[in-house]
Amino acid sequence: MAAVLFDFSGTLFRAETAESWLRAVLTETGHTLPEPELTGTARALEEAGALPGGAVPVELPANLAGLWAVRDESAELHRAAYTGLSRRVPLPDPGLHDALYERHMAPAAWAPYPDAAEVLRTLRERGTGIGVVSNIGWDLRPVFRAHGLDAYVDTYALSYEHGVQKPDPRLFAVACEALGTDPREVLMVGDSRPADGGAAALGCRVHFVDHLPVTERPDALLPVLDLMS
Repeated sequence: MAAVLFDFSGTLFRAETAESWLRAVLTETGHTLPEPELTGTARALEEAGALPGGAVPVELPANLAGLWAVRDESAELHRAAYTGLSRRVPLPDPGLHDALYERHMAPAAWAPYPDAAEVLRTLRERGTGIGVVSNIGWDLRPVFRAHGLDAYVDTYALSYEHGVQKPDPRLFAVACEALGTDPREVLMVGDSRPADGGAAALGCRVHFVDHLPVTERPDALLPVLDLMS
């Protein structure tokens, strides 16, 4: 195997909790909510699926279903889908819905899994090509830079930049071509079988990890080093 492709959310990084997300935005904007209301609102936002990288909607409204299906194909669709879900939950100020969306793109809203740096660094030391393939509506490169991981990544294939989202094999092909690597010599690592499993159509080998909080998944990426040895 000559290269590894990684998914972003739930694989290398994990988004903050809905409660942390809401608290940060309330603090930034000078709003306050009584504690029971704050925790209840955070829970409602989570159930609505309003936090990108968080839980999927418990119930997807019919008027957002079409948008949800293609949300990662452009920045505009991504914002519209997630703010649409957020607006199902009452907030003290309507402007907070856009503030929440902006917050989720901040490096502080993301934490790398404990073993991510070790795995990426070791692969780089071995001369393995590394790519990130993500269904996303914004530029995640600043997140990698802020956490000191950008130096290990050779290429990024982001759905919104190409107008195509996983599992479409074309997005994986973009990364393989950028790395100059035959897909049959590439390992794709992700947390979503429906999305990341699309790499198999190109001939890539696929390895899955569980999308868990960082405190509950300290070493799930380490087997990648054995798979590549």
